[in-house]
Amino acid sequence: MNASSDAWGERIAAWRQQAGELWRARSPRDRAALVTMAVVLGAFLLWTLAIAPAWHTLQSAPAQIEALDTQLQQMRTQAAEVRELRNATPIAAAQAGVAMKAAAERHGDKVRLTLQGDRALVTLNGASPEQLRSLLVEARSAARARPVEAQLTRSANGFNGTLVLSLGAG
Repeated sequence: MNASSDAWGERIAAWRQQAGELWRARSPRDRAALVTMAVVLGAFLLWTLAIAPAWHTLQSAPAQIEALDTQLQQMRTQAAEVRELRNATPIAAAQAGVAMKAAAERHGDKVRLTLQGDRALVTLNGASPEQLRSLLVEARSAARARPVEAQLTRSANGFNGTLVLSLGAG
């Protein structure tokens, strides 16, 4: 180990001596040009590897923070809604069925309801996104219904398909 370290040390010393001789053999004008090129290359590498990525991060950070704050606020709102729904008093399946019938009737012929014990089968035929949303909100809040299965497709005239909801306390 010691012999190889000495060999490398001798090689490096020889290279340094050669480089020094080549440097001294150059004219002052050539040395100034080489120093200038080395400084420009060093500045370029410093910019490319260190400063530009940090600069980009500083530029994009405020927008990312704003987006994350918005996401956090939405998640907090949803968490509060979940807590509220979990603390809601359960209602009987019969009472939930009445609430679901009223919700379905408000949407006319685009929503058809079939009650099967503690389940409600909702068939949609061309329901708009707003109608679907209001139906689900009312089913969740008034009937305490929970979605069990959904088979929906979106077409030019709205949503078509079926929703199976679980009714009542459970």
